[in-house]
Amino acid sequence: MGIKGITITLFDRVQSGLDEFNRPIYREKAVPVKNVLIGEPSTQEIVDERNLSGKVLAYTLAIPKGDTHEWENKRVEFFGEIFEVIGKPTQGLDNLIPLSWNKKVKVSRYGQE
Repeated sequence: MGIKGITITLFDRVQSGLDEFNRPIYREKAVPVKNVLIGEPSTQEIVDERNLSGKVLAYTLAIPKGDTHEWENKRVEFFGEIFEVIGKPTQGLDNLIPLSWNKKVKVSRYGQE
């Protein structure tokens, strides 16, 4: 039996119309993302992130290869809690990574500084 992740919910922004000035109006749409690994950051990673962004790093997510979602500035839900993505995801080259995941996303608890 191989490694298998869980399904998390990504809250994506989709355009729902235009305002009176013809500017787009957005709403959040819950999108399930399957096979995501949830990792606990090291103490050093938590300290480094706090020093760089002011955010408290809660988890690191490993996103499966082939995922095309935009992760920056989004919210995600798993373990019954809401988290916000910190910064931009980092991504490796698919053919140089032997497992099913090639993107790393850092998250903090929503609303926590």
